[in-house]
Amino acid sequence: MAIPKFETFTSGAVPVRVENIDTDQIIPARFLKATERKGFGDNLFRDWRYDAAGQKVASFPLNDGRYAGKILVAGRNFGCGSSREHAAWAIADYGFRVVVSSFFADIFRNNALNNGLLPITVSEEFLAEVFAAVDADPAAHFTVDLDNQTFTICATGRSERFEIDAYKKRCLQNGYDDVDYLCSISEQIATFEAGRK
Repeated sequence: MAIPKFETFTSGAVPVRVENIDTDQIIPARFLKATERKGFGDNLFRDWRYDAAGQKVASFPLNDGRYAGKILVAGRNFGCGSSREHAAWAIADYGFRVVVSSFFADIFRNNALNNGLLPITVSEEFLAEVFAAVDADPAAHFTVDLDNQTFTICATGRSERFEIDAYKKRCLQNGYDDVDYLCSISEQIATFEAGRK
């Protein structure tokens, strides 16, 4: 699987100010029939983005032209519910590189990291500041710096540091999935194996 290398970037954000967003809300079960990771972004938040007649719900943030960017900002307990990896696929396929929340379900967080999507956990207070920045200016920008593990509100300069597993950080920085990582250290593996004989 090709994962783009994660580099520092500045972007707008799309706010979905809802708590306890589960994976069935992220990508409804009826859209899980595909065997490739393509096309899932079309149905991201499908039942919130579209009404029963298939028309866009204008008030939903993904349909609101004021919001754009590679950052999804969501309420607490994002990605709860079933363990479907398709939720991370849908978010990444839509074009997001980052999801910001004050808490992520463990399985979703791991699925996100395994698919090149960075889940950034911030404090409740800082999350409120992020939402406030978007409320004040829908085109507000934020800087994601994986190397230094910081998320910054450009308008105020306020920044908060986030935690990430060192191995997953290295994979994101290099565009590796687990197999790519093993290939990157194949010489070290061969040397180790030779020393065991």
